[in-house]
Amino acid sequence: QAQLVESGGGSVQAGGSLRLSCAASGYITSMRCMGWFRQAPGKEREGVAATSTGGGSTYYADSVKGRFTISQDNAKNTLYLQMNSLKPEDTAMYYCAARRLSCWYPLDRASYGYWGQGTQVTVSS
Repeated sequence: QAQLVESGGGSVQAGGSLRLSCAASGYITSMRCMGWFRQAPGKEREGVAATSTGGGSTYYADSVKGRFTISQDNAKNTLYLQMNSLKPEDTAMYYCAARRLSCWYPLDRASYGYWGQGTQVTVSS
């Protein structure tokens, strides 16, 4: 009964920063890949960043490279997303996701089977 709960969203001005957290519980130790996705109104859910739970390899969408950093604290079963230099186009509902499959095609939405409820991020200009 894996469960993911996001927190840390909010409203900031362009250029600001936010740090999102994803607390995992239940049968989460079997998950090999975890990531962050976002969905803006009228758009499809897209992959933002992902990481291998075992090796720590990271993957990023081109739109956030150099600005966002994904990290994890396995002892605390927590995933993080540090977001810097935020832009209005980053405005979206952000979701934490996990899967048993290893991190091949790490930003593929359809390959993740476990999802959190989402946390809203709003960036104003």
